Parts: sequence; structure tokens; C-alpha cells
Amino acid sequence: MSAKNTVEVLIGGKIIHLTGYESEDYLQRVASYLNRKHGEISELTGFSRLPAETKSLLLSLNVCDDYFKAKKQAEVYEEDIQIKDREVYELKQQIVDLQLKLEKLEKGRSAK
Repeated sequence: MSAKNTVEVLIGGKIIHLTGYESEDYLQRVASYLNRKHGEISELTGFSRLPAETKSLLLSLNVCDDYFKAKKQAEVYEEDIQIKDREVYELKQQIVDLQLKLEKLEKGRSAK
């Protein structure tokens, strides 16, 4: 098992220590994403007057929204890959069939 990494990051103006088995770069990217989302919702009118719990909930909802949209997009890509895989398989089958027909025609010509 790889060693745990600990990284100091700044999220919402607060220094936080993130610890995980992922690389420091990955942990920094996660923190950067979260900080960016925090910045986005902080710009909403009245956000600064909300209780901390509500702010945290809004941030969580925004992250979940991004997650479900990304998951849906990944599903669309996966379906597209499956369709293209089937098309490639069918095209390969057509090539094999055509090669067999060509060989049969060539044998018929050479027999004459």
C-alpha cells in the first residue's frame, strides 16, 4: 500500500490539511476544484449572510450537481463507445465476408 500524503491547501480562505493515499498533485486539484466551487457560490446574492451550515449545504449540493452531470456524460460516452464497438465488429465481419467472396471469385476465374 502506498504512503499517505498530507497537503496544506487553502479553501474558502481557510488553511486545511488534506490527507490521502492519492498523490499530492491530485489532492491539490481536489482542493482547487472545491475552492473554485466555493468561490462560485460565494458570489451569490445574500450568501455571506447565510449560516455556515447552509453555506456548507449549498457547496455540497453544487458538488453533487457537478458529479451527477459528469456521471451522466460518462454514461453517454460509454453508450457511444458500445455503439461504435458494435459498428466496428459489423464492419470487420463485412470485410471478412467480402474477402471470402473475392477469394471464391478469384478461384472461379483461375479454374477457367
